[in-house]
Amino acid sequence: MAQQIRLEVVTPTGAVVDDDVDIVNAPGYGGDFGVLANHAPFLSTVKIGLLTFEKGSSRESLMISGGFCEVSNNKITFLVESAEYGKQIDVDRAMKAKERAEKRLAQISQSTDSINRARAEAALQRALARIKASKAM
Repeated sequence: MAQQIRLEVVTPTGAVVDDDVDIVNAPGYGGDFGVLANHAPFLSTVKIGLLTFEKGSSRESLMISGGFCEVSNNKITFLVESAEYGKQIDVDRAMKAKERAEKRLAQISQSTDSINRARAEAALQRALARIKASKAM
């Protein structure tokens, strides 16, 4: 059996994942990254996107929103705003959220409403990540 790394994914409402896994892939702001057992310690910010992990022949996908990641002592911990398993995502709801966000972006003036633009862009990224996570099952 290959060595494993402890994966923890924690949101403000509690732990979503707490398990030993073979590999973790995550969306960092500096680019996607992968972590195996005995990885060198590091800290990273994570963006809205798809977090995947493998354990044996099983592969799981989570949609995560922004947060932080720490690798230390053969453990990787994600502190994120939200996390949802791909198999639990309501795809129709995610598609409707995507359409709403795209409509809002089309209506917002580029120069005058930067706060609403940023919110709409974040909503669009969350919807796209949910759709991607639901298809990665």
